[in-house]
Amino acid sequence: MRLLLFALVSLCLITPAAAIEDLRVPGGVAVIPIDSEARPTFNGKPVLTIQDDGQHVAVVGLALALEPGEHMLQHMGKQILFQVHPKKYLEQRIYLENKRHVTPDTLDLDRIKGESQKQRGALDAFDGNLDSIQMILPVKGPISGPFGKRRFFNDQPRRPHSGTDIAAPTGTPIKAAATGRVGLIGDFFFNGRLVVIDHGEGLKTMYNHMDRVDVREGQVVTQGQPIGTVGATGRVTGAHLHLGVILNGVSVDPVLFIPEIRSLPQ
Repeated sequence: MRLLLFALVSLCLITPAAAIEDLRVPGGVAVIPIDSEARPTFNGKPVLTIQDDGQHVAVVGLALALEPGEHMLQHMGKQILFQVHPKKYLEQRIYLENKRHVTPDTLDLDRIKGESQKQRGALDAFDGNLDSIQMILPVKGPISGPFGKRRFFNDQPRRPHSGTDIAAPTGTPIKAAATGRVGLIGDFFFNGRLVVIDHGEGLKTMYNHMDRVDVREGQVVTQGQPIGTVGATGRVTGAHLHLGVILNGVSVDPVLFIPEIRSLPQ
């Protein structure tokens, strides 16, 4: 049985056995009890559902761009209302020598558009059965870019950081955070060499800036299996792994699924 132990505590619900937190802020996750056999949706997208000893719950990803306030989960013709609380993320200023990674030219923009559509298709997919919601740390090293920071490249504002950057030497093995199917492999303008693993029911992990990719699209990988190595491809200032966790099509804080991130030096 797939387990998610949960106990509501103010804004944050901690589930040690499943290594996930219910933190209802932009970039967080809401864990909401639902009726059995329900297939709820949030903002028009289906959401992951799991079971804990007979109680079904929806695990809902909350986008960084989501406005704080009252939101609703559509559930069997009804609406379940819940509050999303504000959270202020820090800023990060990065200097890039490659000016095209700050202001892409026309050919770059055409490439970026095509890559974005391909990536969006992989991240929005909702299929497959979830093997487990528990994840492990893919690589160890200091945190070089925390999730959610508002970023400025050469003093120009860009979107908040959608993952957690873990610094490690080029060639360091990367392990799959959980069992799943490889949904996308690419070599993209911003993200460099990347792998997206689909764990089922809208839960994905994304590994960017890789030096080498050792898996293929469609391949089933098991938790802990090497999928490639750390690199410095795409828009980077040094070798690191950008680790993303995507839930119902939006990026959420990886630490909510992998608490071990908190123990990494910064």
